[in-house]
Amino acid sequence: MLVIGLTGGIGSGKSTVAKLFEEFNIPVYYSDIEAKKLMINSKIIKRRLISYFGEEVYVNGQLNRPFLANLIFTNKTNLEYVNSVVHPKVNQHFKRWIKKQNKNNYSFVLQENAILFENGSNDLFDKIIVVTAPIEVRIGRVMKRDKTSKAKVLERINNQWSDEKKIAKSDFVIENIDIDNTKKQVKNIYNLLIK
Repeated sequence: MLVIGLTGGIGSGKSTVAKLFEEFNIPVYYSDIEAKKLMINSKIIKRRLISYFGEEVYVNGQLNRPFLANLIFTNKTNLEYVNSVVHPKVNQHFKRWIKKQNKNNYSFVLQENAILFENGSNDLFDKIIVVTAPIEVRIGRVMKRDKTSKAKVLERINNQWSDEKKIAKSDFVIENIDIDNTKKQVKNIYNLLIK
């Protein structure tokens, strides 16, 4: 069973592409969703975040997302600290998840991970797919989805690798502008990966 990484910058449409692979009965591990769960459920992560950022990083046992986002997207050191705390736990959880999928004879599984290269987890994968879209399209999607400003979106984009840098290290590129064209690209990659 192949382990495939699916990455791309914020607003590129990774989740859309992941869902298209799910239509082919391919299991997908959504790193961001799992990381959020671990940040609430892992005592180790909680303890380390509180000791670094203070008690207000959690409110009533729940992660104070706006507070944390404000601290990490404006300060690279804070972002690196959170990544160093959360990502090793996500990788451990992902490895356990793979073992469970192994029993079902899938040709491959996918991990959707926005910062797969940035956090150094690219070595976990047999192949990597990067999803791209023009920068203005990405900004528009995120502003609409998160009801946020262009400046806030650009802060987040600037904390990620450029598309060019990701493409250079990836095996497949999906340009996600038009959904019908995206579906064709997903199908082509799916057919190559199941051979």
